[in-house]
Amino acid sequence: MTGGIKVINEGKGGVIMQKLGNATAKAALGRATWKLLHTMTLRYPESPTQDERDALSAYFHLSSRLYPCGECAAEFQELLRKYPPQTSSRRNAALWLCMLHNQVNERLGKPEFDCAHLDDEYDCGCGDAPIKKVEDASSGGDVGAGGDKADPMDMEEEDLGALVRGG
Repeated sequence: MTGGIKVINEGKGGVIMQKLGNATAKAALGRATWKLLHTMTLRYPESPTQDERDALSAYFHLSSRLYPCGECAAEFQELLRKYPPQTSSRRNAALWLCMLHNQVNERLGKPEFDCAHLDDEYDCGCGDAPIKKVEDASSGGDVGAGGDKADPMDMEEEDLGALVRGG
């Protein structure tokens, strides 16, 4: 047990649900799930505690077992094995999930989502600071607020490999 959250063995436990045969229900479930997950990562703490990191990771792993679409859950489990949840910050969690969402979009033949527009697409109106305005630790200024600083959402400059390797 770490900080009140029982850390699950992330390599154990298969899919619980059966195949979801209704294509309309499957599509609606997918849209609702992505909305929930993106909103959750965009509201996640900028500097999470270990307990919060464990909770987010456990949530993704348990969701991959309990998701109502069995074949979708199996794919999600495979993606989690290949790209473990990134929980070190709001930005890393949001960009990791966007990358995962784009992996699914590619498999389904859907267009890639521009991760620079996460705040616009999934704004819950909750008053949280947008991901584009996270503090730049090296300069103390707002990143993405104009000026000479690099846009943190510019995936051309981002080392996405570092985001998917554990941190």
